[in-house]
Amino acid sequence: MDKRQFLKTSGAILAGSLLSRFAQAADQAADQTAPAEGPRTNWAGNYTFKSVRVDQPASAEEVGQLLKSLPHAKALGARHSFNNIADTVGDQISLKRLDQMTLNKEARTVTVGAGVTYGKLAPWLDAQGFAVHNLASLPHVSVVGACSTATHGSGIHNGNLSTIVSGIEIVNGSGEKVSLSRNGNPDQFAGMVVGLGALGVITSITLDVVPTFQIAQVVYENLSFDQLEHNLDTIFASGYSVSLFTDWQHHRATQVWLKQTVTNNTAPAMPPLFYGATLQKTKLHPLTGHSAENCTDQQGIPGPWYERLPHFRMNFTPSSGAELQTEYFVPRNRAYQAILAVEKLRDRITPHLFITELRTIAADHLWMSMAYERDSMAIHFTWKPEWNDVKQILPLIEEQLKPFGARPHWAKLFTTPLDQLRQLYPKFADFEALAKRYDPQGRFRNDFLNKNLYGA
Repeated sequence: MDKRQFLKTSGAILAGSLLSRFAQAADQAADQTAPAEGPRTNWAGNYTFKSVRVDQPASAEEVGQLLKSLPHAKALGARHSFNNIADTVGDQISLKRLDQMTLNKEARTVTVGAGVTYGKLAPWLDAQGFAVHNLASLPHVSVVGACSTATHGSGIHNGNLSTIVSGIEIVNGSGEKVSLSRNGNPDQFAGMVVGLGALGVITSITLDVVPTFQIAQVVYENLSFDQLEHNLDTIFASGYSVSLFTDWQHHRATQVWLKQTVTNNTAPAMPPLFYGATLQKTKLHPLTGHSAENCTDQQGIPGPWYERLPHFRMNFTPSSGAELQTEYFVPRNRAYQAILAVEKLRDRITPHLFITELRTIAADHLWMSMAYERDSMAIHFTWKPEWNDVKQILPLIEEQLKPFGARPHWAKLFTTPLDQLRQLYPKFADFEALAKRYDPQGRFRNDFLNKNLYGA
């Protein structure tokens, strides 16, 4: 496919996309303060919630009182999921008002309310000399929502965001507040963290923190996929966090975003070539030819972790994201073969694609994490808002990735059937039993869980 034609045909849609439009400053993004009249959607606008009522409790006690009176309910975070995981035929419980943050410097933990986003937590935490180990590419997601779906960030040695959860306060299906910790409840805690909204309404979460650090980011262009055959691990271990972007054409990654730690205020060296890719001396957007104004600083300029680990700046919030997202996790030791398998579909994929990002995530022991017990490569697709076409492509991608045991991201769009999901997660049955224990009346069951967990 001609590159100029690809950019031309996608440009009009990109004007409304998250990848090119960060429209409102964060302090202006108050669209969840009160339920809007008429249909309510997720932030991307691709899903309209069926729930007709949104409650906004101010405490865990109020959450409990609500749940005792509601036959069906579901927690609602920052609305960054692309599917119906947060929907219900009953009430949605907005957690926006649960916005407290408490730092325990001695224990090196921070406890945050379920309404806190990483965009709020990160600068506050950094000002006190601490950091979280990883961040997603967008800072506008809620901490609890991201951890509950195993949202991940990047880094060959970095676990996903939920791996630093050490404590949870949750209101179960009986309206009872329950507190659990990694050390105090080892028999069930690994199943609680990535809970998919099936176990209750999380009202606060405790995270392990580390001393603050700085990152410098550089970008290279045009890395041949051939380099990944023998150097994949080395390439992704070249920085604290590394992302490759591709449109699947010409057997190459269009860009490499290399985020490296800064030691003694000295930025890492920036060689002119990186495995054949060329160092860029101007700030770039992941999509070639589009304004990089709202991207985080590059060109080796050191900055705080929270201003470099995300791809997009924290002081801008997307008013909407006219896009679709899917993502599949494959074992890192088979990632090159998986990439080649997807590449076979390039001419079906590219016309409907904004960009694909390739990232690595370290293995963990959380039952429903996509990186459960295996170091992983995430193959992420940001699609144009063309669902009728995309839903025809997803089964083709999933068939190509099936030999690699690809696990779909729980909060994004996928068509992987339940029988296959059961095979992909060794603790699937244990999680289902845990969900029934915490929600015996099925208060939190919804279409998503009935389809992808219970098989109802």
